[in-house]
Amino acid sequence: MGMELGLYLAFGGLAGLLSGLFGIGGGVVIVPFLAWFFSLRGFPPDSIMIMAVATSLATIVVTSVSAVYAHHRLGAVQWHTVFRMAPGILAGSVIGSIIAERLPAHGFKLIFAVFLLYVAARLSIDTKAKEGRSHTPGGWLYSAAGIAIGSVSSILGIGGGTLSVPFLVKCRFPIRNAVAISSACGFPIAVAGSLTYIALGLDKTVLPLGSLGYVYLPAFAGIVTTSIPFAPMGARLAHRLPTRKLRRMFAVVVLIVGTKLFWQAVRPWLEIEFHSEFG
Repeated sequence: MGMELGLYLAFGGLAGLLSGLFGIGGGVVIVPFLAWFFSLRGFPPDSIMIMAVATSLATIVVTSVSAVYAHHRLGAVQWHTVFRMAPGILAGSVIGSIIAERLPAHGFKLIFAVFLLYVAARLSIDTKAKEGRSHTPGGWLYSAAGIAIGSVSSILGIGGGTLSVPFLVKCRFPIRNAVAISSACGFPIAVAGSLTYIALGLDKTVLPLGSLGYVYLPAFAGIVTTSIPFAPMGARLAHRLPTRKLRRMFAVVVLIVGTKLFWQAVRPWLEIEFHSEFG
């Protein structure tokens, strides 16, 4: 148990550090790690990905609070925009969690693998956002974007910044405000998603001891303990280290993990196709 807790603490710290250093959500690190470790622990194969995603979302409930508070103190959060997106985000997070529970294990893994490949591409390519004066989209656009961001984020176990920041920048919000609004939107995503995952898993008798629904509490506690203090450290290091070079190195790691997950997801289908063709 001591070694297990040590791993949770270590990866929580790593997730927090990378989050502060590169501005990416900790779920990019936490979900693949938990999927790997839960597999080693012998958790039910059909529950591994959904437990990794649910536990990741639960950690974001706690870690997002400090980030939102920091942005709020700087006056960067435009709360009227957050409140306009929140209903769609809450609905989408619930919908996404329900969809995720119905996904086959390999399909779930494939979706997350494609997401990691997308993140690797984003990290390796320097893109400069076009900023300008923000304009106010119609309410329907906020609702539609909120539902899409919430549902995809709850399926992937992320806070949604990978999706919401590009949307807000497209709406011509300055990048500083886009990041702050996205950070504030991560809280309702995490709350609605993790609560839904808890409710969906309460009647599952095959889940390991220490589970609250699909959330694995020992992992949640260990990751939260270190991710919170390490995120500000990552932000400070971002001003001292060659972040462009580090981003590309990290992109290679994400690419390798994404490719491995992709292969694990498609291999059973390829084997079935091969046996049906030549068996």
